[in-house]
Amino acid sequence: MGALTPEVMARSLSQVLGFILAIALVLALLEGYVYLLFFRRPRSLLGAIFTRTVQGAMAAFLLLLVLRFLDRMGLIADLVAALGLAPLLAFPERAWAAWSAFSPMPWRLLLPFFLILALELLIYLTGEPRPSRLGLAYVLILPALIGISFLIVIPFLFEVRLAFSNMAMYTAQNPEFGLRYGVENFIKVFTGPVAKDATFFEVFGRTVLWTVINVFFHVTGGLILALLLNRPMRLRGLYRTILILPWAVPSTITAMAWRNEFDFRYGLFNILLRNAQQFFTDLAAQTQSLPLVYDLFAWLSQAVHPVPWRQDPTWAFISVVMTNVWLGIPFMMVVILGGLQSISQEYYEAAEIDGASKWQQFRHITLPLLRPVLVPATILGTVWTFNRFEVIYLVTQGGPQEKTDILVSSLYKAIFQFYRYGFSAAFALVIFFILLLWSIFYLRITKGLRGIYE
Repeated sequence: MGALTPEVMARSLSQVLGFILAIALVLALLEGYVYLLFFRRPRSLLGAIFTRTVQGAMAAFLLLLVLRFLDRMGLIADLVAALGLAPLLAFPERAWAAWSAFSPMPWRLLLPFFLILALELLIYLTGEPRPSRLGLAYVLILPALIGISFLIVIPFLFEVRLAFSNMAMYTAQNPEFGLRYGVENFIKVFTGPVAKDATFFEVFGRTVLWTVINVFFHVTGGLILALLLNRPMRLRGLYRTILILPWAVPSTITAMAWRNEFDFRYGLFNILLRNAQQFFTDLAAQTQSLPLVYDLFAWLSQAVHPVPWRQDPTWAFISVVMTNVWLGIPFMMVVILGGLQSISQEYYEAAEIDGASKWQQFRHITLPLLRPVLVPATILGTVWTFNRFEVIYLVTQGGPQEKTDILVSSLYKAIFQFYRYGFSAAFALVIFFILLLWSIFYLRITKGLRGIYE
């Protein structure tokens, strides 16, 4: 292994800065290209020919770059081979290699940039303004579109392709792709074990139960706290700050702290249970002359005892639910509180004049007006809870015997413990479509966006 010398650090830093510079230059040129496309038009026929030639060449070059990138990722490799497009798609790389042979950094990047910039300036000077209703919108959203493409769309397409492969630990260097591998992977997801022994439907049922319980307590607890904090009271700002702290602390730290509290010998909960058991035992000893009271305290001394939080599947599941409820209530509280404060007090004043009770005001005013807030928040909470990997992994690691695993923790094990990459990609797509279909269904039955768009 080479030493970390100043030369190595300088070379690495120059590579990082060069990459950032390249992204900035390309983005600037694309912004200029889109601006000229929508806001300038040629004044003459010669100018139109020149402008369209330059814009067409830039568009073709960008298309070649995108296609080459997709080809290198293996997303369109079969199509490229079938159409014989490999030499054409390799043209940008060959041109760049030839240019890099005699052009040092940073001129390797700056000279092409200044050349294209000069062409764009020439198009600007030879053109005239053109009004455009959509041009400004495209200019503003272009960086976001590029970011979404590289961070979401392209990885998603790569995952789809990976799902139709036999890639695993021993085939990672030369995987095979094809429809039959995809069909096999999806069949294995629904018929075989998704991690070690647990099956998909077993883990899916547990995931649904986990999600329903958590979201119910998140929404209910958040609504109750928001209603309390929305009332005029002293030190309301302090209470809000204290109640939002569990959400402000990183979830990994919170999960590790709760894991320690579930320790059988030294955890806080079992210490409290031991003290309570001893307390009821002492009371039972002191009330032996009172049969009914003695029987009650004797029963409590037997019923209240330390709990095997990590060893028993039921208690282990309860422990991760408790941890996630603690993490999720503050978010719902903040969202619902914001919705409550946007409701005009005139509605409540009119309801009081009409003789409506507090419950009637809550049912007919508060809940309907909170729907545009509650529905998106519930969808977000459901998706987050459905995919809440860190709580499961840090508190129980899916144990004992995979009895607290949910879909995402089983997916993690399939990838990083059993190295089933093609299978895991298909598994991840199944999880994605489950959440997508649920979100669409929930929006339709609740008409959650009606208050926003109507």
